Amino acid sequence: MTNWYVITGGPSSGKTTTVNLLKERGYATTIEDARHYIDLQRLGGRTVEEIRARQAEFQRNVLAIEIEQEGRLDPEQIVFLDRAIPDSLAYYRFLHLEPEPALLQALERVNYRKVFVLDLLPMVNDYARTEDAAAQQQIHELITDVYMALPFPVVKVPPLEASARVDYILARL
Repeated sequence: MTNWYVITGGPSSGKTTTVNLLKERGYATTIEDARHYIDLQRLGGRTVEEIRARQAEFQRNVLAIEIEQEGRLDPEQIVFLDRAIPDSLAYYRFLHLEPEPALLQALERVNYRKVFVLDLLPMVNDYARTEDAAAQQQIHELITDVYMALPFPVVKVPPLEASARVDYILARL
């Protein structure tokens, strides 16, 4: 058993804000790998449209980063993850992609203390988040379904003010 807590939910559910507030309170955290990958590709001269146009490649590369990132974590340290490997399965399902063998193998090894699924907030698009409200809802449902099928406790987090969400999560560790 690890001491890792997953912070997840559909696009625009406040995951990164929540994780950043946990970091400000002194907790170890991870970054969201999809946004990190997009940022790295943009630095290399690719546009978001070019990156997103090849969804299978995008998902495969994000998965590789997630696997590598979780592989570096200390299982005994309390860490809050901004998404985790199972999120990839939800996105593969959303995009109607066949899961990679690496994803299926990684899913057999994942181990989290608890999963916090943040309820959706109003959709806010930015350079990296391009989904509409219907896609936001569908992705959120797929993420919830994926985690509910895993053997880890899942806590649904209501749409509270950001610091109240953090308090809600910390009270349920």
